[in-house]
Amino acid sequence: MSQAVKKKGVWVLDRGGDRRELYDELAPKSKGLRFLIRQKGDRHLLCGRHKLPTRQIARDSLLPYMSTMVREQKGVEKVCHITYGFQPVRLPEHPEVPLWLVVVRGFGEETMMLLTNVPMRKNRKVLWWAVSSYLTRWRVEETIRFGKQSYRIEDVRVLTYERLRNMICLVTAAMFFTSVVLGTKMKLSILASRVFNAAKRLFGIPDFRYYALSDGIIEVLTRFPRRLPPPGIGKSCPNQFPLFET
Repeated sequence: MSQAVKKKGVWVLDRGGDRRELYDELAPKSKGLRFLIRQKGDRHLLCGRHKLPTRQIARDSLLPYMSTMVREQKGVEKVCHITYGFQPVRLPEHPEVPLWLVVVRGFGEETMMLLTNVPMRKNRKVLWWAVSSYLTRWRVEETIRFGKQSYRIEDVRVLTYERLRNMICLVTAAMFFTSVVLGTKMKLSILASRVFNAAKRLFGIPDFRYYALSDGIIEVLTRFPRRLPPPGIGKSCPNQFPLFET
């Protein structure tokens, strides 16, 4: 995958990626790979001349920068004031590789710790890049979850892999229409507002509003059912082929 993008990307991994086997693949400079991995907190890192637990390094770090975000929890918007900073560290297994531990407080009771080999410095924009990159990974997961829940991809039953791939292609197109076209095109703003109303979510529409759009589309379509006539009724038509025959 890294070769496909000519190593221009950054590997952004959750706490499951905080493993020595992955660091052995990602950390060496000879690999030319960049990464940003959330820490479990039980790892020891070299900070200056001392080998310290990650949580202690995070606890002792200065967090000079602050940003304000609005998150939704159980349908209620919550303003979060997050503070963040960084500390230069190294892995005991790869002491020759300079790393940075980005520390973020305010998302929850637990401090967020992100280990990266992308150079950090005392600059709000640079540090916010690291924080927003991890938040982007959250959005990717939320999009996948949205496709599974709203379009029930896992309930699709077809007989061949090619048909399943074709079905996923159609679902992806529908998700694109919901997420991009309805969400951003001004000429469809009225349609989008009516879809939101149909979803019966006039109060407290979630931040990830594509769920509301999906539910609204279902509500609109159920009001105007349109079914194909049975074979032999109406105009003659050729036999129907199996869906997504390849």
